[in-house]
Amino acid sequence: MLLTKASEYALLSLIYISRQNKSQDVDHMSNELNIPKSFLAKILQTLAKDGLLHSFKGAKGGFSLSKNPKEYTLKEIINSVEKKEVSVFDCSGGICPNNKEENCFLMPILVKLQNKVDNFLESITLASIIEDNGKK
Repeated sequence: MLLTKASEYALLSLIYISRQNKSQDVDHMSNELNIPKSFLAKILQTLAKDGLLHSFKGAKGGFSLSKNPKEYTLKEIINSVEKKEVSVFDCSGGICPNNKEENCFLMPILVKLQNKVDNFLESITLASIIEDNGKK
């Protein structure tokens, strides 16, 4: 599993928005976070479409969190921007892409690994990321 730039930028954006007292516009965030504006806009729109952000149009528009940072999990953020479930390997969901489940000795281990990764990603919240960063 690789976290793409989209996942990284989504996390940075959510952290940034959570620290502000008002909605944030794409132009300002793009400059502050040094993220290409068009790419950031696409990421934020995806997060808004999936209900992770509120989107406000107009001159004073922008984006704000739709819920408390404690309610966001790393897994849901990644799944939103990647548009697929986080997967360690193609077959870690219990389905072999080559239809060889019956003879595969690795699949049971990969499924267990996937379950551990899923549980770990579910256990990390946006709030915990922010709190851990503040302890440095």
